[in-house]
Amino acid sequence: MVSEHSDHSESTADDTSAMALKILVAGGFGVGKTTLVGAVSEIRPLRTEEMLSEAGQLVDDTDGVDQKVTTTVAMDFGRITIRSGLSLYLFGTPGQDRFWFLWDELSQGALGAVVLADTRRLEDCFPAVDYFEHRHIPFVVAVNCFTGARSYGAHDVCRALDLDQGTPVVLCDARDRDSGKEVLIRLVEYAGRMHTARLLDSVG
Repeated sequence: MVSEHSDHSESTADDTSAMALKILVAGGFGVGKTTLVGAVSEIRPLRTEEMLSEAGQLVDDTDGVDQKVTTTVAMDFGRITIRSGLSLYLFGTPGQDRFWFLWDELSQGALGAVVLADTRRLEDCFPAVDYFEHRHIPFVVAVNCFTGARSYGAHDVCRALDLDQGTPVVLCDARDRDSGKEVLIRLVEYAGRMHTARLLDSVG
């Protein structure tokens, strides 16, 4: 017979062993950040979207994303369990320049980031790549394969973005849960290797 005290002890141990990691999802305007967070999240995602306004059209480049009618003004938030005891908290960053002041707050304590890219507007993810490179935050570039967009291989995208050697580039469909989950697993593995290497360098 299991006592009530034993049940409580096991529950406490399970809670203690659970790990939650913070991941950012970044990229240019209209690249699919909100879509990715919504597709993989096991909870109803928190979204801070507003309708695009006429004033915003003066500063937001909607070329190539003409059907987009909303924009993230603060962040998206979702959660996904990768395996037992490991959950990821996903924070989707706003893509427009005028909201970049939020990035420093969102990046605090982040394990790493996913930079979504659209090959039709590849230059839009340059600022995100620069941001994470300069702050030494591990990231992967996930090419969101839009219907009708020209297909490029991971090596071509890596060269076009002039990424640091070893930075992963993966192809994905931001609408598909399994595809998005694979991107996140790749990031966790890569960030883990990077943090381990830095730790060894610091004690070497």
